Amino acid sequence: MAERSAADMSSFIGMAGRDAFGKMLAEMGEENKNIVALSADCEGTTKISFFAKKFPERTFNFGIAEANMVSAAAGMAVAGKVPVAGGFGFLMALRVTEQIRTDICYPRLNVKIVASASGLAMGTGGTTHHCTEDFAIMRSFANIVIVSPASPIETAKATRAILEYDGPVYLRLERDAAFGGIEEIYTREDIPFKLGKAVTLEEGKDLTMIFTGGALGKMAVEAAKELKKQGVSVRLINMHTVKPLDEEIIKKAAEETRKIVTVEEHNVVGGMGEAVSSVIAEAGIPARVKKVGICDEFCCIGPTAEVMRIHGLTPENVINAAKSLL
Repeated sequence: MAERSAADMSSFIGMAGRDAFGKMLAEMGEENKNIVALSADCEGTTKISFFAKKFPERTFNFGIAEANMVSAAAGMAVAGKVPVAGGFGFLMALRVTEQIRTDICYPRLNVKIVASASGLAMGTGGTTHHCTEDFAIMRSFANIVIVSPASPIETAKATRAILEYDGPVYLRLERDAAFGGIEEIYTREDIPFKLGKAVTLEEGKDLTMIFTGGALGKMAVEAAKELKKQGVSVRLINMHTVKPLDEEIIKKAAEETRKIVTVEEHNVVGGMGEAVSSVIAEAGIPARVKKVGICDEFCCIGPTAEVMRIHGLTPENVINAAKSLL
């Protein structure tokens, strides 16, 4: 399939992440006639609506029946289709866990699970609607790839990459309207996206900051800028693929900076930070790790930005974590 040019990718700048996904999905539908889209009465929030408008005959709404949808996606994959099944993050990661594990991961079927409004995006919905355990759950399943893009351009590139990849994928999308949209973190649009290969945004020698996702990625970028003003050289790494991790880049950073801060919109138990720590420990590298995330607790109810502040997901807390290692 043809790769978009850098100029073409610039059209995604300023777009919400889920809109970037929906737009690229519809484009890929033109290139690959086997792509089909499935939703559980949420074409609008997942932005599968972009695809549905162009290909209504290849779009299926299962109503509020996520488990049925995922099992049907498995059947479609067996029949040679490329199913993209989308839903709210807390439902896709929790309610249909058995179907993802047994029907899709076990036989390693070519199904793409798209989790919209993940993390604390649905802050006012309370614990039932928060999606802060999905990395831990999905990481424990064999055969699945986990992608958590950090910007509109990266979301578009990730969507193309997962649809060209043959195998199960969990794509984590956030509802970024709560933050006025996710800013574009790339200063160059031609930065390549490759599954399992992290991107170094800034080089640094004093410590390394590794983040995943858009909202926390934005905080990590802000924290790194402030630390730089204070004379701290920060290596900034975007770990857009949570599984498989880019172990090479982690080991290199641990050996060269000896101090690692991980930043994620997820429980620190079972999340990306623990995965990074495991790589460093198994390699026997004497480096310190500080994890910034949700500290093994259920979050309160309220507007997303306020819930994040209450639970320590702020640029200030990222800066404090970094300083505690210096």
